[in-house]
Amino acid sequence: MKSFSSLSFASDHAESLDLAFAAVQKDPQALFTDFQWFLFQGKDTIFFTAFSKESFDKAKLKELVKRVVALAPQLTHGFAGARPGHPFTETQLDAITSVDLVDDFEGYPDKWLGKSEDIFDVPDLPLFRFMAATRKGGADGEGRASIIQVRAAHAVLEGSDAALLTRSQTANHGIQSNKANKVSLGTRIKGALAAGLGASIHLFFAHLLSPPEKPWEFQTLPLERSRIRRISNRLGVRQRSLYFALVTYALHSAKDRRFNDEVIAAAYTMLDTNRTAADDDFFRVRALMAKFPFSEDFVTYVKGVDKALDEIEAKDVTAFSVQMMALFKMHRTLHRHMPWLYGPRFRRFQGRTDTVLTLVPPHRTFGPVTEWMMEPIYCGAFHAGANICTFCPGREYMTLNFTMEPRHMEMVSAIEPLIDRIETMALPAHDKPASHADA
Repeated sequence: MKSFSSLSFASDHAESLDLAFAAVQKDPQALFTDFQWFLFQGKDTIFFTAFSKESFDKAKLKELVKRVVALAPQLTHGFAGARPGHPFTETQLDAITSVDLVDDFEGYPDKWLGKSEDIFDVPDLPLFRFMAATRKGGADGEGRASIIQVRAAHAVLEGSDAALLTRSQTANHGIQSNKANKVSLGTRIKGALAAGLGASIHLFFAHLLSPPEKPWEFQTLPLERSRIRRISNRLGVRQRSLYFALVTYALHSAKDRRFNDEVIAAAYTMLDTNRTAADDDFFRVRALMAKFPFSEDFVTYVKGVDKALDEIEAKDVTAFSVQMMALFKMHRTLHRHMPWLYGPRFRRFQGRTDTVLTLVPPHRTFGPVTEWMMEPIYCGAFHAGANICTFCPGREYMTLNFTMEPRHMEMVSAIEPLIDRIETMALPAHDKPASHADA
């Protein structure tokens, strides 16, 4: 994975705040970029959860909220009555925090996870919630006294924010596009034309082919990073490629579990420091599409995944990024005039993508915001209709966080036996060293 930081490009922050107060009175989402708006309309959510060696009560949880909001002021945006950049009132803090007393942590964190649609139920509350479950008898045999979960609209938080906050660093976004790195007029025109056509096709097929509402399940799986590192070294592939291959092979190796016999189609995300004027002003992450050539032989498959990632990331993805940003803008414009087109059927339509893979930056706890936190750390996302695996690396563990329809979730249990089998293989010598920079 490429490096990331909380730095942004130059902007007039004072002027932005002045405009903010006037804008949000008419439209609470007025400050959202087109990408933020798209995720907000989709009711897309994220979760972050970890056990604590300290016991949390209501007062302590509210103090944690204050610290986090000070480092991530975008959490003060996007809801009716918002005062961007200002602290929350005690009434607001009471409404967005909750503490339960429990006998033990059996089933956590999975029993806590869900779609988090309740975040959008009360228009005048912030778009996030902090929850704690505290053990009645104090810390258990593993030293766990509480478990904390943060749930938020994806429109106001992304994976890199969680990584920065675990280090007690600012996650203020500022302006993420690089206005000095111009995109050619021809590329912008092509992007706009593609967006117009793409939005029409998207809407048509979403209403024609959108699947019915299905049950949705949530599950986490912690893996020791040292174990995966040893295997990737033996295979001569990047750890990221191995993680992607393990999940997609386990979930989609059977023909009836993928759209195409020849490939497994995946959307995946990455951070890119080569920002342009066409990039989103809020999100640091970029989404890319991949087709991994399928092979029954896992070694052949994982090497194909590694090669596919190399080929995709060697290309200039500016044109694709321009098209995606133009598509979000087009949908926002159409929604303004025809909101009835953007209901649940539109949100559930995901095309012919088997899985969405998201590798967030390393979550390394440091400083006063996370001094209570214990590994493993869990971080994931829910997008209606999308089968998602979010990979969250800590110092010792990589957690795999699944939000999927049941028929795919039942195959998560095949991942650890697959790892066991690979470890016993007599693997052929590889011709290049594995890179660990992306994990």
